Amino acid sequence: MNSHSQNADILFATVVVSVFNEEEVLPGFYDELSRVLGQLGAAAEVIFVNDGSNDGSAAVLKELASLDPRVKIINLSRNYGHEAAMIAGIDHSRGNPVICMDADLQHPPAKIGEMLEQYRNGFEIVCMKRVASNNLSRFDKMKSLFFYRLLNQLSPMEFETGASDFFMVSRRVANILKVEFRERIRFLRGYVQTLGFRKSVISYTASERACGKSKYTFSDLCGLSLNAFFSFSNLPLRLGIITGLIVGGFSILVGIYSIVMRFIGNAPSGYTTIVVLVSFLFAIQFFITGIIGEYIGVILIQSRERPIYLVDSMMNIAECHEAE
Repeated sequence: MNSHSQNADILFATVVVSVFNEEEVLPGFYDELSRVLGQLGAAAEVIFVNDGSNDGSAAVLKELASLDPRVKIINLSRNYGHEAAMIAGIDHSRGNPVICMDADLQHPPAKIGEMLEQYRNGFEIVCMKRVASNNLSRFDKMKSLFFYRLLNQLSPMEFETGASDFFMVSRRVANILKVEFRERIRFLRGYVQTLGFRKSVISYTASERACGKSKYTFSDLCGLSLNAFFSFSNLPLRLGIITGLIVGGFSILVGIYSIVMRFIGNAPSGYTTIVVLVSFLFAIQFFITGIIGEYIGVILIQSRERPIYLVDSMMNIAECHEAE
């Protein structure tokens, strides 16, 4: 049994909840989470990270924190994105283990009991794998499947298909995320899966949103996908070599074809051949240049070392500090 679980029967867990414009669903989520924690008899703190909401979420959270000392609030200075909000919660967490989830009830609080049981069994990381969803279209399911298949093809790491931002980590892993993984371009669920240590996977079915609508757009998914690819794979940078070999082979074939056709008296138009080849080569060149530019952009953002997030205010948390 790992050292982290020697006192695993006495738990003080942290639940980190990212919030962005969830005014309508927050009371129901809090009631369900409180019910589950009460049934489990687990001591816990619940850190709601308000990621720059512009509705009434801040007021709802303030009321919850005034009624329940377990509830702690971190208000970020603006919207920094879902992953930055989770990092902010992990940075300010004190519990062992730490559970990250969303407030829309698509991450079922009822699964927390299984997660804590895995922790008691010595697992330091528990990834929650979505196997079904009551509100995803066939197109959305295909997007998720395609994303993980492509990521697994490009990356030397192996990622769980359907893994979500609903996960649990031990205090030791949380501290590693706080200190060692401070990239400005992030894929947090990917970091959690590739750290090593004892890992378990639990499947769950995502419920429909209790109310409101998803804030996660197709462009958000594209941005997350690019972050994941650039964080875990250098293969796109090798496309220049691969494409060069392919284009070189294609050029040889075109040359042989032109010579053969010239000898049999049906030489192809030189103008047409040149235009096609030049257009094709420029398209490849711009594509490769674009990939290199994306990697340079990632390096530039990281080199600036700007904060991942800034805290505007907190409630029920002793001290406020900005992320490095």
